[in-house]
Amino acid sequence: MSEQAENQPYSLLKLENQVCFPLYAVSRMLTKAYQPYLQALELTYPQYLVFMLLWEHNELTVKELGDKLLLDSGTLTPLLKRMEQKQWVSRRRDPQDERSVIISLQPAGRALQKRACQIPEQMAIKLAMTPEEMAAFRDQLKHLLTLLA
Repeated sequence: MSEQAENQPYSLLKLENQVCFPLYAVSRMLTKAYQPYLQALELTYPQYLVFMLLWEHNELTVKELGDKLLLDSGTLTPLLKRMEQKQWVSRRRDPQDERSVIISLQPAGRALQKRACQIPEQMAIKLAMTPEEMAAFRDQLKHLLTLLA
């Protein structure tokens, strides 16, 4: 058996042949690209994700946030406590279900929305992608998420 034939099954294990590595690397680099814009707002990337949902819905339960962001409450709770300390959000028990915690946007958190409006545009410029390319790429990623969920 030739060396090439012997190594054939292992070619699938080459890093250059993987989908996972470029996706992992792009995710890390994309998050890093957001940092200068988010630092100006004193936000972390996960806080920015929470804010995008709260700017849209005004209030959500921790469970709803976790479901939408694919994060567990153990990850979200400390993040939300820090956001509450900065008076960006409030946390309260749901009177209908004491096990559920409702996260509500506060005026200081709403004020950040105006300052954050330029971030998507700045990122689009940084990525040098047309709106159509961005939408197509986002749709492919959403499809992949659906397949993996």
